[in-house]
This record gives sequence, C-alpha cells and structure tokens, in this order.
Amino acid sequence: MKILFLTDNFPPEVNAPATRTYEHCKEWVKLGAEVTVITCFPNFPKGKVYDGFKNKWKRRENMDGINVIRVWTYISANEGFLRRTLDYISFSFTAFFAGLFEKTDVIVATSPQFFTALAGRTLSFWKRKPWVLEIRDLWPESIKTVGAMNDNMFIRYFEKEEIWNYKSADRIITVTDSFKKTIIEKGISPNKIGVVKNGANFELYKPIPKDPELLKDLNFNGKTIIGFIGTHGMAHKLDFILDCAKEIQNSNYHFLFVGDGAMKKTLLEKKEKENITNVTMLDSIAKDQVSRYLSLVDISLINLKKNDLFKTVIPSKIFENAAMEIPILIGVDGEARQIIEKYKAGLFFEPENKEAFFSKLKEITDQDNLEKFKIGCKELAVDFDRKKLAKKMYSIIQDIV
Repeated sequence: MKILFLTDNFPPEVNAPATRTYEHCKEWVKLGAEVTVITCFPNFPKGKVYDGFKNKWKRRENMDGINVIRVWTYISANEGFLRRTLDYISFSFTAFFAGLFEKTDVIVATSPQFFTALAGRTLSFWKRKPWVLEIRDLWPESIKTVGAMNDNMFIRYFEKEEIWNYKSADRIITVTDSFKKTIIEKGISPNKIGVVKNGANFELYKPIPKDPELLKDLNFNGKTIIGFIGTHGMAHKLDFILDCAKEIQNSNYHFLFVGDGAMKKTLLEKKEKENITNVTMLDSIAKDQVSRYLSLVDISLINLKKNDLFKTVIPSKIFENAAMEIPILIGVDGEARQIIEKYKAGLFFEPENKEAFFSKLKEITDQDNLEKFKIGCKELAVDFDRKKLAKKMYSIIQDIV
C-alpha cells in the first residue's frame, strides 16, 4: 500500500504533531507500506529554518524508510494570525502541486492546520484516490477559543469548509472520543469516524535516574521540580502558572518551563518584570534530549485555559510523562482528566483556580501519593503504546484502499 501523508510539522521539529506523524509512519513502513510525507522545511515554532536546511522549492530525503518531500512555504513564527495563515495557505498550495506527481493508493491529511486538509481533499479529487482526514484539533473553533480571531465572515467560511472536509473524506480519524462526538453532532455519520489517541514511544520514554550534570547546572539539587516541556502557546495559560509560582517563592517548589511558542516572549518579560525567582525557562530542546530533562521533574504540569472546548482535548504530554512514571498535575477538565483519574496517575485541579492548584500541588507531592501515582502512570502508558495505536490507524486506512 502506498500512503501519501500531508503534514506541515515533521522532524526534526519536536512538537506533538510532528512526533505523532513520524512515529506512525515509521511503524507503517515496518508493516510493509510505502510512505511518502509531504511537509515544509523545519521552522516551528520560531519561524526560522533549522540549520542544515534551506527554504527552497523542493527537497527529497529518506528518514527511517519514510520518503520525505519538503516544499517551499512562506515561513512565519508561531505568532500573529494573519502571517501564520499565509504560512498555512502557502503550504497548502505547494503540498498540493508536489502531491500531484506522487503515486499513491490513499492520501492522509492532518489538522489542525486547516489548509492542509484542503490540499488533501483537492488531491483526492484530482488523483481519484480516497483520502483520510486526521483531526488533532477542532478548527476553526480552537482559534476563537484562544482569542486569535473573533467570529466573523472568515470564520463562518472556514466552518463551511470544515463541514465539506468531513463530508468528502472517506474516513475521519480523531485523537479523542470527544472530537468524534462533536463531529457526529455536525451531521457526520459515526461509521466513517475512527478514534486513534496519542500515546508514548517506549524507546524514547522510560523511567531513568535524575541527570546529575543537569541537576548541578540548573541548581536543582534538593528542590521539588514541577515541569512543563512543550509549546508555550495562547492556549496553555502559563501566565497563570507564573502567578502561582510567584506566591510560593519561599517554598521548596521550583518550576521548569522548556519550549518556545507565541507566548514565550511575554512570559519571559513577566518573569523578569515581577522578579519570579523560582521559575527556570529554557528554549526548545532536541527530541532525544527531552527524557533527560524530564528526568529532573518530580511533578509533570499539564495546563490549558479554562474553556469548554478544552474538555475535548487530550494533551500528548500525558503519555510521555506517564511512560517515565512522572505523576501528573493536570489543569485540563473533561476527557484528559478522566484518563488521569481512571489510572490514578495524578491529580486534577480546576483550571485558573489558584486555591485548587495549591491544594492539589501539596497533595500530589506527599511521598505516599507520589509512589501511588507512579504505579498509575506505568499502567496508563502500557495501554497507550504508540506502536499499538499506529497499527490501529493503519488498519483503518487499509479498509478504504
């Protein structure tokens, strides 16, 4: 089976979409598929092309058996709605034209980058091949939720295109049960929707001792580290966490933020202006270094804005941290909270509620609770093995070829 996969995020980028696509495609190659990925030149989240790459019309490479075609795009940092939209549109066009010349049995296009789905749909029409729409985020609902854009004629147009995508796709694959429910409520048959959640790669994430060199370099010895590693975006409400950290500066708790994103500059300015001394903020790190930094973390922090839309999401950080047996303090209600509580892998606090945050932070760091939650994390990770989930998605794709 030949699979043509469209995605604007792919390694060496290290965000969740890039990781999911890469690890799934790698497993499909092992299952005998010929996989071609069309993507852009790596630049997320700073909007600067990575060293060793140049933003040109087309470049071919092979990554673990995956045929990778990188195409030119208008590159912008992960901030500013208009420029990011131009970035997305440019990839839609160049990915479409590159895809026209690739032989395939099926096309897969992944969201939340809405215009990637449009490219997949259009390629399906011209090549007369079935296509699969992967939904990792509900778009355009999510851009309204984070305040990137208010309801207007463009949003309403995008919403119409969204429904057209759902109707024209031969299969839809969502990453949460809640997403599936929402799409069904829009009039789409449940029979064409599958759910393949995110998971953990046990080759990259497993319990390891704290890195002594990093502990010394970051002056973390003797401190209880609450860690957040990932995109610092508008949805993550990390300014709330900074406010919480400021109120407990005289405690043994220390916060570690690793990553970049639309809010990174604002967060750094807030930290410096308010002299918040118990927070260490580092830039993004390579994927093979994530577990090293996570080894320092006593409590994994997962946080989003308080909004009903986020009750439908399951942050992928859950699975990576669970695989390393790091108890999780989660400020995300809904399906994500249900998973944490089902496996007893951590504690939930009401988003943007300081009293709840401090109460649950104290409870989760009790030594007896820590050990209990580590066991829950281990059980959670086993049920969300990325290899098993990749095979599940492969089976769904096979059904329409």
